[in-house]
Amino acid sequence: MPFSAAFKSILGLVLCVCSQLSYAHFQLIYTETTIIEKPKPVPAKLIFWHPMENGHVMDMAKPLDVSVFHRGKRTDLTHEVQQSSFTGQHNTATSWDINIPVKRSGDYVVVVTPKPYFEASEDIYIQHITKVYLNRNQMPTDWDQLQGLKAEIRPLAKPYNILVGSNFRGQVLSAGKPVPFAEIEVEYMIAPPDMKTSQVSSNASMELPGGGITILSDAQGVFSMAIPKAGYWGFAALGAGTDDTYQDKPLSQDAVIWVQAHELD
Repeated sequence: MPFSAAFKSILGLVLCVCSQLSYAHFQLIYTETTIIEKPKPVPAKLIFWHPMENGHVMDMAKPLDVSVFHRGKRTDLTHEVQQSSFTGQHNTATSWDINIPVKRSGDYVVVVTPKPYFEASEDIYIQHITKVYLNRNQMPTDWDQLQGLKAEIRPLAKPYNILVGSNFRGQVLSAGKPVPFAEIEVEYMIAPPDMKTSQVSSNASMELPGGGITILSDAQGVFSMAIPKAGYWGFAALGAGTDDTYQDKPLSQDAVIWVQAHELD
């Protein structure tokens, strides 16, 4: 077996084990709402956390890149991030704050590429290339477009107005190519951050029988899940990226997308 193929086989085993150990690691790009009525800077918090179990918060290094895409144009916001801290139920860790400039009508795709995080207990680096979507004036412009990332999930339903009980569908891509049978972990943000105090908004937590929710994409990288509850849902496609090592250690370069679900009043 060629070395590269052998390494990828070993890495696959490592990621399989790691997915059982660290299913709750999730990069957040949190805004209080994804539906924006008036032009304004929209505050966002960048947190690396265990949101479903309302658990441990990891120290997040300064992101490698923070960008927003609007009407096909990319704006680099990396230099505008401000270091902060976020306090969960159990600890306080480094986070980052950013204001997303929302002016014209349409979609704003916010993308964060974090520095890989070393998970010492698993001897592996984790990098969640993460997207969230804002919309102003109910005018769809960019939500179904790709951003040309090493790992990304393309939404196949508008990600900011998913209705409870409906299906969210997405496609896992690696440098624009579908990832067949990708392993996707699903997370629910049970206690959204309090933007004013920069701490967890409640002590609610959720631990599911049998561990975290995991689904697989099909041969074209497409997956679907019925959304049972209003709020923010995250999907992480493990190892979907083009890079599989960092500083001579295995790297799980994951594609993450957050969507917001609403009740049908």
